[in-house]
Amino acid sequence: MDTTFINKGLQFSCSRCSSCCRHTTGYVFLSEKDIAHLLSVTKLDRTHFLKKYCRIVSVNGLYRLSLREKANYDCIFWFDGKCTVYKNRPLQCKSYPFWSSILSSHTTWIEQKRVCPGIGKGVFHNKRKIESLLKKRLKERFIELLPHNVATYIEDVDKIKSHG
Repeated sequence: MDTTFINKGLQFSCSRCSSCCRHTTGYVFLSEKDIAHLLSVTKLDRTHFLKKYCRIVSVNGLYRLSLREKANYDCIFWFDGKCTVYKNRPLQCKSYPFWSSILSSHTTWIEQKRVCPGIGKGVFHNKRKIESLLKKRLKERFIELLPHNVATYIEDVDKIKSHG
């Protein structure tokens, strides 16, 4: 992984094109902090929030909690041309495009430019700011489930489904 290209900083300003929120399948992995923020907006208890807005996905043998998508692959919180939880959106959304997978090489950063018109334009983010976002993501861990917890989770969701 060659991240030396971030040493001089990078430009990015969201153009509100919504391509990172819509029309493509993907995962929005959640942390406990993300869930707390989303619970405050949705006014649901944790159990019903998980049932309504979340799914368990398997990625490289790990089970993680992710937001659901609509049938057209829009984010579950995308309505009428905007994010309905924008002020409380998950850190993964807030920190885009400063993800370790996108910053893994200059080539990857340039490739991402093809789908995100805000990359390479607007606000300058220095190396310290970029590294701060990456560290925050590492500190705020995604929720991961062990295989036996997945079965328990599914049972709990089925109980919710059958009781309302």
